[in-house]
Amino acid sequence: MTGDTVECFNCGHENPSWAQVCRSCGYALQQVAPTTGGPAGLFPTDQASLTAIGGAMAAIVGAIVLGLILSGLIPPAPNIAAETPSPTPTPSASASASEIPSVVESASSSAVASPSLPGTIIFGTGWNKDTLQITGPTTDFTAASSGFAHAISLADPIGVDRLQEEVVRLAADGTETVVQSQSDGTVFVDATRTTDGFKSTASMSALLAAWGKGTMVMRIYRGGVLIAEGTFTFS
Repeated sequence: MTGDTVECFNCGHENPSWAQVCRSCGYALQQVAPTTGGPAGLFPTDQASLTAIGGAMAAIVGAIVLGLILSGLIPPAPNIAAETPSPTPTPSASASASEIPSVVESASSSAVASPSLPGTIIFGTGWNKDTLQITGPTTDFTAASSGFAHAISLADPIGVDRLQEEVVRLAADGTETVVQSQSDGTVFVDATRTTDGFKSTASMSALLAAWGKGTMVMRIYRGGVLIAEGTFTFS
């Protein structure tokens, strides 16, 4: 190969130095360097690639720095487990009976307790209409007694002109026998008074025959409501 000719590497024919292919066999005489494409090495060395890589690295570093700054500005999340109050323990269902008030016992005691009555019955052998007082006060009567009288006393006026009286005889076991019903024991009173009474017109023997002997309980009702109760004996 001279300065003006190029020897074909395939057939050995000499061709002008400017020839691109062999005029004898057509073999390419000059390798055309590629004008485009990326670098052939492992790491790019061209200016465009280096600029792009530098920009990407700068963006990554900037994101890391921004994250560190924001992490210092935002307060840490509260510790929910530490701030949540512990639930208040409920009393044990198996508490001893001495620590738990018995509702049933209280209700039972209230139910059997007799309510206080507003009136009081006073027994005796006579009734003074002028002083409105019982004479010969007693709760024990016999056939020889001079009479049977009783009065009712209230804190407020009686409020009605008639009351109903019931008399029962108590047996030893507490059994009651009605000896005078309310309907048969109506008495007339002064509604404006707080105390009123009367003496029975029946003889003691008649009362003894009608009521019998024993412990008696007189109950006085006003409009069907019990307002007084008293005990006496007949012997």
